[in-house]
Amino acid sequence: MPSRFLSSVRPAARAVCVTLCALAPLWVGAGPVLDRIQRTGTVVLAHRESSVPFSFLDQDRKPVGYSIDLCLKLVDALRKKLELKTLTPAFVMVTPANRIATVEEGKADLECGSTTNNAERREKVAFTVPHYITGARYLVRADSPVQVVRDFKGRKLVSTSGTTPLKAITRSNIDHLLGIRIVEAAEHARAVEMVETGEAEGFVMDDVLLYGQAAGRPDPDRLKVVGKFLTIEPLAIMLPKNDPQFKQLVDDEMKRLIRSGEAHAVYDRWFSQPIPPANKPLNLPMNYLLKDFWKYPTDQVPG
Repeated sequence: MPSRFLSSVRPAARAVCVTLCALAPLWVGAGPVLDRIQRTGTVVLAHRESSVPFSFLDQDRKPVGYSIDLCLKLVDALRKKLELKTLTPAFVMVTPANRIATVEEGKADLECGSTTNNAERREKVAFTVPHYITGARYLVRADSPVQVVRDFKGRKLVSTSGTTPLKAITRSNIDHLLGIRIVEAAEHARAVEMVETGEAEGFVMDDVLLYGQAAGRPDPDRLKVVGKFLTIEPLAIMLPKNDPQFKQLVDDEMKRLIRSGEAHAVYDRWFSQPIPPANKPLNLPMNYLLKDFWKYPTDQVPG
């Protein structure tokens, strides 16, 4: 507020003006999410239980993963932009079935997981720049003869509730009259168990998640990933739809992390080096889809 204005008002009114200015948000024109973050000094991060290596619980039940690390960098950027001394991340666990509603209803500010950005979901929530691009394939036992989707004809196939691969395989099953018995699991870990025990012939999910799940099993060599991509999945951090200022800050920081190379270092940490729970590397170098997309990072994706 200009000093000449303050000098032109009465002392009592001047004191009120100074007090109101001190209480005003540091980020002028802040929307509902930024306003709440400024008031509470907290950012609520949604995370997953077993979405390795993106978002999962370690041996101490602490949320860790590639998406978690990226979200924590976003939290630090928000703290600096809002000129806050501290900004505390608070964690809330979500499942594939409730993650979108959790963000849509304002129960989380960022969803740090492995969620596909598509048109249907953009009706309810927003997404920032993708941090991974993958596609759905199939996890089967190492001795399984299955190689392509038609090999599952008449067999049982599991997927995780509330996911795009579940929708895709259901549609393909109907379109091609495959007679696949499709069942749903609440979480990825349960779906892998069903394959290991023979309850299901295969598990259809984003291939990077399948590799992550297999690597964490007691005997990874008992499992293999097969088949061509059933879908193409741009995975991105999810955020509320109703706060363009918040989204702008998140988008700008994601682009900076990518262009500066910081995001590449985070990728290397989780895809090339040993990680929990088995402390073994996934050995998954960045694929050409993500490399090309990150040359010109944007939140705009096809579909």
